[in-house]
Amino acid sequence: MTWSFSIGKFGGTVVRVHITFLLLLVWIWFMHYRIGGAPAAWEGVAFIIAVFGCVLLHEFGHALAARRYGIRTPDITLLPIGGLARLERMPEEPGQEFVIAIAGPLVNVVIAGVIIVILGGTVGVEQMMQVEDPRTNFLVRLAGVNIFLVLFNMIPAFPMDGGRVLRALLATRLDWARATQIAANIGQGLAFLFGFLGLFYNPLLIFIAIFVYLAAAAEAQNAQIRHISNSVLTGDVMVTEFAALDRSATIAEAIDRLLATTQSEFPILDAEGRLEGLLTRNDMIAALKETGPDAPVVRAMRTDIPSVHRRQNLTEGFRLMQEKSAPAVAVVDSTGRLVGLLTHETIGEMMMVRAAMPEGFRFGRLRRTPFARRP
Repeated sequence: MTWSFSIGKFGGTVVRVHITFLLLLVWIWFMHYRIGGAPAAWEGVAFIIAVFGCVLLHEFGHALAARRYGIRTPDITLLPIGGLARLERMPEEPGQEFVIAIAGPLVNVVIAGVIIVILGGTVGVEQMMQVEDPRTNFLVRLAGVNIFLVLFNMIPAFPMDGGRVLRALLATRLDWARATQIAANIGQGLAFLFGFLGLFYNPLLIFIAIFVYLAAAAEAQNAQIRHISNSVLTGDVMVTEFAALDRSATIAEAIDRLLATTQSEFPILDAEGRLEGLLTRNDMIAALKETGPDAPVVRAMRTDIPSVHRRQNLTEGFRLMQEKSAPAVAVVDSTGRLVGLLTHETIGEMMMVRAAMPEGFRFGRLRRTPFARRP
């Protein structure tokens, strides 16, 4: 995620902090300073750091549960509105998603329980509800925050944990795409409610509403792509008419191609037509600034581009694009020659075409029967 920096790597997962989190700490410091001076200010900052420590443990709960099913978590990012654990792929079974989703809130249940035991079990509900009052005991407030995190995250609205639990339960009776759409619709409906309440009570709810709405829409779209891609070949969706560059080309020649076409990604091929790397528009502009127009494209190209055979279904290409965070996936034939490119734009266009097509109709390359034999 942009505008974030790493603070360490634990168990193969990089922990990142978004720059806006630091702004939150500054704001908390000044707010508490106005109430009780420097001691209250530093205690307020310490409390927020402790809260986000609990949020981090919550996200590692998801990560450890995902690891049980062979799913890695490349990174966890802490934001002012919470944490975000990025899984390399979505779980394949409803039962797996249920376990992964419920693991995070269970961590907060354990944290709250441990704190209550430390306090001798005498903490009242009213005390724990006073999380914004700096005069309340530090641990009591922390226990209250963890209980709040459980209740908030278990709201049955996607993309919160409760929404994922809801999708897992729905997916036991419905197909994955339909279950996701229902959970996403509920999430978007609650996003409007959060936004409305934020106008009158807490502006932070407005930011949460925007995040929930966009995340729900993105997950619904991903589920639709996964559903459709099982019956579509990668070769049916790839870009077949594209400008390629020789490894001897310069950045100036690449710029000429950029201006002459609508492409954003340019493959660099060897003499036999095999992919050596990919030069994106952003990499091209950066190289133009740093090394000048006469620099060879091989110095700026990306070489970690995943590839997929043209006769594999789209599921594999889409999975590689997500796991590798690649700008494109190379589509090759049986000899390893590049025959097309799979990009985010082509997948989006496929979704628009599929949505507009009458039932039973196939347009262009999509008319072909899925998995038909092809040279």
